[in-house]
Amino acid sequence: MARQITYKYKRQTKVINFSFDKFHDAHEAVAAAEGVDISSFLQMEKQLAMSTRDKATLKEYRAKEFQRLGFSDIRFLKDEEKEAK
Repeated sequence: MARQITYKYKRQTKVINFSFDKFHDAHEAVAAAEGVDISSFLQMEKQLAMSTRDKATLKEYRAKEFQRLGFSDIRFLKDEEKEAK
């Protein structure tokens, strides 16, 4: 089965297909699906990664920035959830 991502964008729940061939992670995929340009975010994330070794800092930055952009609850759907839909 193909991977799927569920997320909320501006309080509306959506589901999209995901492929590692096209995107590095779920956040990039949902931004592309909504047409949101995250190039400046990716540059800042890269700089932050070079300046800190703390992975929690990177996760927190990513979560807060995507929340600011209107995204929430970004996650991969489990196989059981796919079958229920």
